[in-house]
Amino acid sequence: MKREIESKIIKWFKNDNKALLISGARQVGKTYVIRESLKNLGVPFFEVNFILNQNIKEALNKADTVKEIIGIFKRNSKEILKEKESVIFLDEVQEYLDIITKIKFLVDEGSFKYILSGSLLGVEIKNIRSMPVGYLKELKMYPMSLFEFIKACGVNDETKNYLRECFNNKTKVDELTHNKMIDLFYTYLVTGGLPDVINTFFNSSNLTAIHETQKNIVNLYKSDFSKYENEDRKLRIIEIFDNIPAQLNKQNLKFVFKYLNKELKFDRYENSFLWLKDAGVAYLIFNVTEVRPPLLISKERNSFKFFMNDVGLLNSYYSIMIKQALFEKNADHLLNLGGLFESFVASTLKANGFDVYYYRNKNIGEIDFLVEKDNKIIPIEVKSGSDYKKHSSLNKLLASEYKKYLNTPYVLSTNNLEVKDNITYLPIYMAEFIKHDEDYDYFININI
Repeated sequence: MKREIESKIIKWFKNDNKALLISGARQVGKTYVIRESLKNLGVPFFEVNFILNQNIKEALNKADTVKEIIGIFKRNSKEILKEKESVIFLDEVQEYLDIITKIKFLVDEGSFKYILSGSLLGVEIKNIRSMPVGYLKELKMYPMSLFEFIKACGVNDETKNYLRECFNNKTKVDELTHNKMIDLFYTYLVTGGLPDVINTFFNSSNLTAIHETQKNIVNLYKSDFSKYENEDRKLRIIEIFDNIPAQLNKQNLKFVFKYLNKELKFDRYENSFLWLKDAGVAYLIFNVTEVRPPLLISKERNSFKFFMNDVGLLNSYYSIMIKQALFEKNADHLLNLGGLFESFVASTLKANGFDVYYYRNKNIGEIDFLVEKDNKIIPIEVKSGSDYKKHSSLNKLLASEYKKYLNTPYVLSTNNLEVKDNITYLPIYMAEFIKHDEDYDYFININI
């Protein structure tokens, strides 16, 4: 399955002398895409998995010099590693964080290029004594996007190019393509974007098999919670994670603590929410009290929505009957589709580089999502029903004191593209086209 991050890995290999760190939650496909990228480049590489290769880990731990480390790589590789041409792939680096601090010296030595990968790095990296600033570039990896999924389903790039053109020109999508994309969107709600689940879907199309694969991944996540935290903290993290589906099935998606415990105080559980966020398995979307840039300065620490990192894992908590109804686009009587739709949009916006917030105010109401681009705020509403043009909160926001800070508002639904009264009504599958700016290198000239 082709992943868009592969082109960034190839660009790194050809143009960047730094080491590359691919971070992301477990099961998003990091190891696979790194191997495929290196194979497609046709370069010799040596892979060390710090969970499976304990002997090499111990040898590296005893090595006192860079020369000794290079010798360990050379002697344990099945391929001849040509200097200046080969890559050392260090996987599961959360199991051996010292290697990250040593990367500076390995990069300086210059014999090989280095690519690293690991899970839970957002949690574990806090324990690193010295980060190699200036020697390590990070790329975050997420579950497969909807468009990566539809490409794996056999839909060619011409369809995406056509849809992007419709998005850019704000023109309606032809009905055949629109209906096909809506069908694929509902299928994606069931499978999500984790490669193992998508492989199960392609191999069997069996809802029970899909459900079991998703459950196995959830259990794997929970085993990570247990492995890296003490018993009391582990139970809190699992309790929160398991409570996300119930929270997202409410009409108001704000996380309500009494669903966990009527006596709950946020301060006691705050670090557990942050642990899940840092591990990459869930997203915190904070409420802001002001709709003006920068949104960060007005976020409320204890008022937020909480989403799983993959809409398929959220769906794994629902029954096979609900999965079947989603395939048939007939699940609105069984659960709050708004929670699933918002989960899809939240994951898409996060993967597209945005810091995502929402706004709730007693005078204006609630705006589902807010993101910043070009020093403006983009309001985004998500609608799962037929009344998608009813959005009193958005109308009030557009007429409020904040209107001068706002960019094009979007309303996402399963309906076709339309522009009316300066609001763009987008098919929800076009959420991926709402992108943050591409990465740029900024240079500062200092005159002394």
